[in-house]
Amino acid sequence: MIFVRTGDKEIMDEKIILTSEDGEELSCYVLEETKVAGCNYVLVAEEEEGDGECYILKDVSDETDSEAVYEIVEDEKEQQYLARIFNELLENVDIR
Repeated sequence: MIFVRTGDKEIMDEKIILTSEDGEELSCYVLEETKVAGCNYVLVAEEEEGDGECYILKDVSDETDSEAVYEIVEDEKEQQYLARIFNELLENVDIR
């Protein structure tokens, strides 16, 4: 599934709206971002605090895109690797 974030490509500590290819919208809070092997990854959650669903998104946009384009990381090994990184970056958070 690919999501497009409208507006500025800068990631901010606020709620963002992601729109899927079929027009479905998902409101998320950006919890953290990191860069691994030249790829930007973003950890987002539906809730700002507490237990809930979170997603690791990979920035697949290119320089010509006017909007940021993200893809949910679905590869299990890649998810586990990135979850460990995000767990280290964030205090008091347990990503499973």
